[in-house]
Amino acid sequence: MNPNWNEDLPIYRQLRDRVVAMILEGVLGDGDVLPSVRNVAAEYRLNPLTVLKGYQELVDEGLVEKKRGRGMFVTDGARRQLLKDERRRFIDKEWPIVRATIERLGLDAAKLLDEVKQSNKAGGMND
Repeated sequence: MNPNWNEDLPIYRQLRDRVVAMILEGVLGDGDVLPSVRNVAAEYRLNPLTVLKGYQELVDEGLVEKKRGRGMFVTDGARRQLLKDERRRFIDKEWPIVRATIERLGLDAAKLLDEVKQSNKAGGMND
């Protein structure tokens, strides 16, 4: 996790978002244990209650489960659920803005996608 915090968003929310990113990127998988509240608090010089609040949001969302005396673990299917939710959010919230920008700039969406694919191939990225 990155120790640099954004001043525009509560730290507990940023912590929650970082764990979500780790799940989406496959760094944390189903059944993996999260770093302990105490360790995260000490490593990043945070109040343990701040860390706990971030973790509790993950529990409330069903992405993490508490196992008394053992810690917090990524729930089965968390990544699949996050991908579904993030895709829906992108289509509902971000895509209309992207589409409007494409239209405003007079770009052709199909040509734009072809350019992105060519750029990815040239840069060694997979599509």
